[in-house]
Amino acid sequence: MRLAFWLYEGTALHGVSRVTNSMKGVHTVYHAPQGDDYITATYTMLERTPEFPKLSISVVRGQDLARGTSRLPGTVRQVEEHYNPELVVVAPSCSTALLQEDLGQMARSSGVSPDKIMIYAVNPFRVSEYEAAEGLFTELVKRYAAECPKSEKPSVNLLGFTSLGFHLKANLTSLRRMLKTLGVEVNVVAPWGAGIDDLKKLPAAWVNVAPFREIGLQASAYLKEKFGMPAVSEAPIGVQATMRWLKAIVDEVNRIAAERGAAPIAMPDLRDFSLDGQSAPSGVPWFARTADMESFSNKRAFVFGDATQVVGVTKFLKDELGMQIIGAGTYLPSQADWVRSQLDGYLPGELMVTDKFQEVSRFIEEEMPELVCGTQMERHSCRKLDVPCMVISPPTHIENHLLGYYPFFGFDGADVMADRVYTSAKLGLEKHLIDFFGDAGLEYEEPAEAVAPTNGTFMSHDLEAVAPPEEGEPVMAPSPDGEMSWTAEAEKMLAKVPFFVRKKARKNTETFARGIGEPVITVEVFRKAKEHIGG
Repeated sequence: MRLAFWLYEGTALHGVSRVTNSMKGVHTVYHAPQGDDYITATYTMLERTPEFPKLSISVVRGQDLARGTSRLPGTVRQVEEHYNPELVVVAPSCSTALLQEDLGQMARSSGVSPDKIMIYAVNPFRVSEYEAAEGLFTELVKRYAAECPKSEKPSVNLLGFTSLGFHLKANLTSLRRMLKTLGVEVNVVAPWGAGIDDLKKLPAAWVNVAPFREIGLQASAYLKEKFGMPAVSEAPIGVQATMRWLKAIVDEVNRIAAERGAAPIAMPDLRDFSLDGQSAPSGVPWFARTADMESFSNKRAFVFGDATQVVGVTKFLKDELGMQIIGAGTYLPSQADWVRSQLDGYLPGELMVTDKFQEVSRFIEEEMPELVCGTQMERHSCRKLDVPCMVISPPTHIENHLLGYYPFFGFDGADVMADRVYTSAKLGLEKHLIDFFGDAGLEYEEPAEAVAPTNGTFMSHDLEAVAPPEEGEPVMAPSPDGEMSWTAEAEKMLAKVPFFVRKKARKNTETFARGIGEPVITVEVFRKAKEHIGG
């Protein structure tokens, strides 16, 4: 383990709780020191549901260790008496893993029926959020999925949707709408909203839909091996991917229908998928050809996050909006090979694989793309750099858990993503236009202390407030790194460069000036640098 103040992936407990908090009648007992119930605060802040997290802590105390006693049996009994869950999942903390305590023996001594207890002995030192969540969900499916008759009508299971998922409820709504239009029923959504009885009837569905690489894929693989259930695993991110997703479901359903002697289903008219039933299901193909979006052609974008969203969003930006992908990366090394194979031909260089946000931030600062699609951490990094950013992947902020309908899946999701791209980048352009043309008469008084910027950079409106120099005396503005000086006139020219490439322009100009032996950046040096660089 390593300590950090920002992590892309949560702990094993976070992954376990994402699964158990999603389910009905399942309660987690976490054998850990006091204070390790932080998931409760995270869940209640972000999830926006009336339910309280189903999590209890069996506190590990030094006094108990000295006496050779444990609070775990008593905690399990209390959970049984107070909540009466169908299943109690007991998970270890780092402390109990180090102590090598036998959680199974202690849980059995509680007197609660062993059928109602599941020991998930994940190693919290080696396993993080997604692996823990995927492992637990797969174990639950293996434990409860049972042979049963297939549903009479075509049906699917939606696997891998969990609490704290990215745009969870909106994505589910989008998929349900499209499946209903196809004439396909939803048998079970799991783990979100599922109980033990729902897991038992998973094999009744004709097809499994597992759109996430991170959670649900292993469970669908087990169901295919054990019950012969086919799976559709592509995420419908973007119009093109959604069309492939629909075709894959139609093909699988009709293959099974032919085996059962049932009537096949046909692809409905695309207008049937739209919200009004009369227009195209998505405005992206048309919008991408408008003058507004044509200006995005070859704009430089960088994408970073989990595997599912990075692949889907990168293809959407390149194939459907015509943006130039200057790089992409993931914080999940276990998925890196799959991401590389999916993005073959999309990236100019190597895929970035790192769980250190500083490395990602450094890349953004060096390249200064016109748009970043990333996590909440990239949002913070971009805010400091004035680079437009849209969040497309966990870890997320509360603004990504909204009450409204903002899917990223399906035709509706393609529209939402296009809007987010457009508004993220255009708001950045608005800032540049204000810098360039002024505040359009919307004058406001700045406090006196704001006249001289602390970073030494003079903007056009700053120059008006600075007392003029004596005749013949150049006005110097020190560079932020303190190595080069700029004249006020050169700074004024630099201020007209779009803010999202201004830092890079400053850096390139200073590099050019050092190369020709100029200690001060004047207007003439700035122009020479611009001509040399090709601007």
